[in-house]
Amino acid sequence: MSDNDDGGRNDLRMPDDDEVFATVTDMLGANRVKVRCADGVERTARIPGKMQKRVWIREDDVVLVDPWDWQDEKADITYRYENQDADQLREEGHIN
Repeated sequence: MSDNDDGGRNDLRMPDDDEVFATVTDMLGANRVKVRCADGVERTARIPGKMQKRVWIREDDVVLVDPWDWQDEKADITYRYENQDADQLREEGHIN
């Protein structure tokens, strides 16, 4: 057991300056999903090519998205949290 054991807390990836937390609400097909962002905006998010075959994204997953500068209703998914990590984010009050 390590000295800095803090009850099984994982050190999670947090959003960069332009990223926001989001929850996947609907699968649209063609590598696109509908997400509800933490800032209250519903966006159409794109799953980038490097994630398509490696990271499986489903409804109700918690993800990080990078909203587009020129079109606020669209975004790119940058990261997907595992269920255990999403539960930890909820417990710590980062997401609802």
